[in-house]
Amino acid sequence: MLKIYNTLSRQKENFVPLKKNSVGLYTCGPTVYNYAHIGNLRSYVFEDILKRVLLFNKYKVKHVMNITDIDDKTIRASQEANQTLKNFTAIYTRAFKEDIEKLNILSPNKYALATGYIKPMVTLIQKLLKNGFAYQKDGSVYFNIKKFKNYGKLARLNFSGMKAGARVDVDNYEKENPGDFVLWKTWTAKDGDVFWQTPLGKGRPGWHIECSAIGMKELGQPFDIHAGGIDLIFPHHENEIAQSEAMLNKQFVKYWLHGEHLLVDDKKMAKSLNNFFTLRDLITKGFNPLSFRYLLLTTHYRSKLNFTLEALEAAENGLEHLYAEVSK
Repeated sequence: MLKIYNTLSRQKENFVPLKKNSVGLYTCGPTVYNYAHIGNLRSYVFEDILKRVLLFNKYKVKHVMNITDIDDKTIRASQEANQTLKNFTAIYTRAFKEDIEKLNILSPNKYALATGYIKPMVTLIQKLLKNGFAYQKDGSVYFNIKKFKNYGKLARLNFSGMKAGARVDVDNYEKENPGDFVLWKTWTAKDGDVFWQTPLGKGRPGWHIECSAIGMKELGQPFDIHAGGIDLIFPHHENEIAQSEAMLNKQFVKYWLHGEHLLVDDKKMAKSLNNFFTLRDLITKGFNPLSFRYLLLTTHYRSKLNFTLEALEAAENGLEHLYAEVSK
């Protein structure tokens, strides 16, 4: 029997899908405000291997990946580029699809643009308001984490020292700052022309609500597997569980899988640290993109991997040797 490591239980479990021989798989896709760096791409390679293992085991896989084309980062970056949000994010959406094709990653059954799911997001938020898990403040809507008794179960958070009633308006925040997170942001001038007129008011969704709305609409309630990078465990996936299970009053996802960081100089690779490579950088240096995929296969997906150009060169030599052996 196929076994997988479930982040929720912190142990390997027998994989038993909710429906016989059929798997609903949701993977968190890119935030399209820049090119994906190779640390991001490690997650997509891990998810591709997971999908291929499921297919090899004769499961029918329905795979959905969201594209975050509306959040703080995309809005600010599009403004700096003096482009509309739609046109700006389309550039990096295309670039992402080109990258995964070069890495021989199977495309999902559906790419789900967050901006295409505003109505389901609004409906979900309205239900959370109605049943008391959310509240309005200064025109925005927040999820009250104190009302969800199991908040923190995925990330295993320690709430000692947490300031009660603290609200977090930004889409990304650190583990040290758990608080009531924003579901719907009221429009402000800094958002420019990015807003929707809805029963919640003039504004836009917060980041976390999109994956709940997309997952429920495309894969049902609940579904089998939700996967992503380890950095998404908190706050993103923790908040997904809270808002979804508060609305559903049942389990949102059965299995949670997360891939570890790709490091550079033993530090997390991140755009904010400006210590990253893109796949385009590696191609410009003369490397075969599949050499990077081959490098990733040398380390377990739940183990950190320190990236160096020397290691990539060794992986390319190994891949060329493999090609030579197979062609004999």
